[in-house]
Amino acid sequence: MRDSIHAAAPAEGPDTTRRTLLQAAASAGALAAVAPAALAQADDLAPYRAAKINWRQAEGEQISAAVIPAGYFENLIGLLPQFEALTGIRVRVEKVPPGQIRQKAMLDLSSKTATYATHAADPMYYPLYVANRWVEPLDRYLADPALTDAAWFNYNDILKAWRDADSVDGKPYGIPFDGEVTVQVYRKDLYDAKGLRPAETYDQLLANAKALHDPNNRMFGLAMRGFAGAGQNMYIYPSILRGFGGSWFQGGNLVVNSPQAVQALDWYVNALTQYAPPAVRNWNWPDIADAFSQGTIGCYLDAHSSAAVITNPEKSKVVGKIGYARWPKGPSGRGVTSIWNWGFPINATLSERAKRATWLFITWATCAETQARTSWKFAGPGKRSGINRLSQWRSAEFAAAMGDAGHNFIPAALQSLEQDTDVDWRPRVPQWPAIGEAMATSIQAALVGQKRSKEALDEAQARITQLLRS
Repeated sequence: MRDSIHAAAPAEGPDTTRRTLLQAAASAGALAAVAPAALAQADDLAPYRAAKINWRQAEGEQISAAVIPAGYFENLIGLLPQFEALTGIRVRVEKVPPGQIRQKAMLDLSSKTATYATHAADPMYYPLYVANRWVEPLDRYLADPALTDAAWFNYNDILKAWRDADSVDGKPYGIPFDGEVTVQVYRKDLYDAKGLRPAETYDQLLANAKALHDPNNRMFGLAMRGFAGAGQNMYIYPSILRGFGGSWFQGGNLVVNSPQAVQALDWYVNALTQYAPPAVRNWNWPDIADAFSQGTIGCYLDAHSSAAVITNPEKSKVVGKIGYARWPKGPSGRGVTSIWNWGFPINATLSERAKRATWLFITWATCAETQARTSWKFAGPGKRSGINRLSQWRSAEFAAAMGDAGHNFIPAALQSLEQDTDVDWRPRVPQWPAIGEAMATSIQAALVGQKRSKEALDEAQARITQLLRS
């Protein structure tokens, strides 16, 4: 999903002096951390110094990181003076729009220019990175006591679904920083008024949509993104496919036009045709969240992180009327939710010293203390909901910070993450970028009525077979 995240305004940190220095350093879409180490007080750094490693082993090194201009990364950027004070490592962060970061990262990695020591990586790209040895396997960093205090960092506390998504053949190549899971988001007040319950099956989802659907009064029963893109309609369709019992591989071959695939696409087309706003076929998740927040949609399926939009009291008309539930089960009896995270890999072209510096940055960014400081401990209003640690998802502090999100927000997301995720919900192959786009184009052709589902998927199969042969 995160190729669709909107750019957020820079979040304000707790320290006016630090904020002023950071703002002065920002220009041309990039931010260099230049605040002096003195800005980070000793008590700010105490939780990090509890780790039994030498944080200053790469002192004097300079690294660059690419991230997207979203609020959760702005929260992290605001804490960079603390990292620099802790390590003596200078970090320059370049903010790259979501539609460009994959291409810029691939160009940097493939050309071995080492412009970025790390970047916010799409988990679907790791098979490509690994096949070309563009990024470092991280198991040796995790296992090296000079680099990682295993008990303090507690890698296994990071949500398993996201760890698996950033791994290839069981070996980690990225460490998740922020992520999400797809859930049902519904108008609890309208459901309660009609005696409806959140859907547990696809059939119940459509029945609920039918009960609420009243387009003459600008109420549409259901919405799912339909915009063409590997992270758009191909963020939604794979979960529907898995609910119909479909899989991506048959006998080692990638097959996208199976009978289950056709049934899944037919269901997707019919659900949107019957109960969604007509324009939804070209909508991304912000469009859906905005429509829901204006009271024109009864239910939608998308990332739990869209709560930040629909609960904004300055823009939303449905605050206090929202509920959440897990992705419903399909005819196969399975409910398979899409998952996502932005994780940090290490560029394999770097020098060994720069790799150590990059690992220290990744360790700092993804550890429990920094996760808390960018979520419930964050001084501004944008408290992250995509924290990476299971123990923190279960904490009273996180529950309090998310208290205004709506009914059942944390249980729905956490149960989905623990019970409904499948790391292979999309085909994890090195050719994914081209395969994802080929599938997205065919899916949209069916959604807009240009082609029937079988014809669209047959064409996708032909293109993908050719891609895999080339």
